[in-house]
Amino acid sequence: MDIEFKKITEFPRGTLAVLLKDSYSFEPKFELNWHNQWQDFDDFFYDNPHIAEVSGFMTVLEGKPVGFVSWNPTNLPESAEVGHNCILTEYKGNGYGKRQMQEAVQRMIAQGAKKIVVWTNEICVPAQHTYESVGFQFVKKSEETFSEYAGQRIHYEIIVS
Repeated sequence: MDIEFKKITEFPRGTLAVLLKDSYSFEPKFELNWHNQWQDFDDFFYDNPHIAEVSGFMTVLEGKPVGFVSWNPTNLPESAEVGHNCILTEYKGNGYGKRQMQEAVQRMIAQGAKKIVVWTNEICVPAQHTYESVGFQFVKKSEETFSEYAGQRIHYEIIVS
């Protein structure tokens, strides 16, 4: 079976928050601290479908959403910043995250991005590998620890030539 990329709004409100909850379930403190932010993010995209259609998409396998990615296009053409990026736990390790991020990078470049930026947390080692595998270059680690459980924030970017 092959994955497809579909509009976020083709799926019910609440889908983004559910995907985030599952994909970060390896560390329960993420949900404790970020549940409200995830719900606000979900509400924003569903309340603003014109934004959702140009700054994110759902990754779908056999009709089921298994992940999504979003980005902030407000600084285009100078830069676009990856926002949320996740794959459901049971689908991790199958290359879907890499393919999802490759598609996102292509879309941001098509929107004119000269630079694509992403931040992740030290605890999210698979995300670091995904970003590096699609061409992001390490820039720096934050000087401060993001949280006691997530570690330092790590900054990556792609410079589009």
